[in-house]
Amino acid sequence: MGFVIDKTILQTPKQDESYIFIANHTSILDVLLMLAVVKNPFVFVGKKELAKMPVFGYFYKKTCILVDRNNIQSKQKVFKAAQKHIDAGLSICIFPEGMVPDDESIVLSEFKKGAFKLAIEHKLTIVPLSFYDCKKRFSYTFFSGSPGRLRVKIHPFIETKDIEISGMNTLQNDCYTLLYNDLFMNE
Repeated sequence: MGFVIDKTILQTPKQDESYIFIANHTSILDVLLMLAVVKNPFVFVGKKELAKMPVFGYFYKKTCILVDRNNIQSKQKVFKAAQKHIDAGLSICIFPEGMVPDDESIVLSEFKKGAFKLAIEHKLTIVPLSFYDCKKRFSYTFFSGSPGRLRVKIHPFIETKDIEISGMNTLQNDCYTLLYNDLFMNE
């Protein structure tokens, strides 16, 4: 037995639009699940450190917008690279926690600002997704996990066309609260 994806779709992305897809980040399965669930062509924004991994790193740097979170110029380049992909009709996927938490009891880590700044500056609709089972199916704890069901919920979209950059913290908090409450209720 492998993995079975069980989707709850509250709103469906249109194929001819670009979005910012965000989801909680608890496992390496999150990347694979995003690829399996989202049908719109998209590119990940991810930390550059992963490009150093053997084999995976080669493909990662060819298919992602890499960011050095400690370098302000790198962060600025992400916005330019994102614009090129958006202009080409692609969407952007970001895990706003920025990393998988070391403590597996954490429901959802604090969000970084990048996804929300991108969404506002490029006037992209945010598509929040909840990934419920990735941590228990394939966590970073050695010899943990098992095959089984991977539940996903695509939430109603969050429009950004009328939000100014001054509203970024509210947008970030609203998205965090939506995902946190949903994950907490479905643990």
